[in-house]
Formats: sequence, structure tokens, C-alpha cells
Amino acid sequence: MIDLYTWRTPNGRKVSIMLEEVGLPYHVEPVDLGRGAQHTPAFLALNPNGRIPVLVDHEAPGGPLTIIESGAILLYLAEKTGRLVPADARARSETMQWLMFQMAGVGPMLGQANWFANSASEKIPLAIRRYIDESARLMRVLDGRLCGRDYLAGPYSVADVATYPWIAVAWPIFTAMMPEDMGGLARLAAWLERVGARPAVERGMRVPT
Repeated sequence: MIDLYTWRTPNGRKVSIMLEEVGLPYHVEPVDLGRGAQHTPAFLALNPNGRIPVLVDHEAPGGPLTIIESGAILLYLAEKTGRLVPADARARSETMQWLMFQMAGVGPMLGQANWFANSASEKIPLAIRRYIDESARLMRVLDGRLCGRDYLAGPYSVADVATYPWIAVAWPIFTAMMPEDMGGLARLAAWLERVGARPAVERGMRVPT
């Protein structure tokens, strides 16, 4: 059995989507971030960084294996099941590039845009503008990437799994803020609908209920 320590955030939902896609049974341990559950000694024993998600595979060779960092968890599950990462070296490299694009760019920039705009006690216009503009730029990059292809790395892959929850959250917000700019991202909008219609994605986005 796999234990998934998670909450209702894009990074948490990456892993629940992945688990649903690969069909592995798992048990959800909700970590209520609003109540500071990520800072408890029990959780910090799993992840000293105090962040979700955390996955514990109790059936790993050699005994229970604890994995932190959403990208590392996605790759572990892909390798464990042989799913959603190509075996071919060229195709695998392409998939890894777009997974890292999400990890290094899409997640951090959208996360900072949200924090400075909605959570910071002091509103700093320059910081808000910087992160919103960079987030919009990254979405334009994704839209361009989807020219002539249905998914980010060709076939549906961990790159799409990682990116979807972030864009799904950001899309209505950015559409309300800059409707003309977002209206031009037709390929990204179609990708969002295409990925979101997958039954495993629908299930994974509801975790934890």
C-alpha cells in the first residue's frame, strides 16, 4: 500500500492524478496546511522541509520508502509502473525537459504570483506585476509548445500531469485579469480541456475530498 500525505494544492494534486493514472492503490493522509499540520513533529519526521506531498511506499524493495518533492514522486511512480515516461532516450529527454519546465518555472512563478497578490500582508506592486507577467509569459510558451501536438512532450506524460493542476487553478484567475491575452491561448485552452476530461485527472483533482 502507498500512503499519500497531501492537501488541496497543485503540487499535491500532481501526485494524486499520477496515482490515479497508473492505477496504484493508495491511502490519503490529509495534511491541513491552513492549520499548520505540515509543521507538526510527526510530519517533519517524514519531510524536514515541511511541505506536501510526501509518498510512502510500504511495498518498496528493502522496506518502506519515503519520497518527498512532487517531481521526484512522479518519476518514482513512472519508473515503478513503466507508465507516462517513454523508454526511448530521445522521447524520454523531451518529457524530462517539459517536466523540469514545470518544476523550475510554471510552479514557482504561479505560486509567487498568487502569494504576492493574495497572501502577502504588504502588497508590493512591482513584485505582483513581475510574477504575473512572468506567469503569463510561461503560459504563452506552453501555448506555443502545443502547436501541432496534443500534449507537451508528444504522448500524454508526466509533463502534462505535473503542469495541469497549476494551469487549471491559474486559468480562470488570469482570464479574469487579462481576458484579451488569455483569449489568444487557444491551444493551451484546448489542452486544459483535453487533460481535464481524463477520468483519472478528474479523480485526482478531488483528492483529498
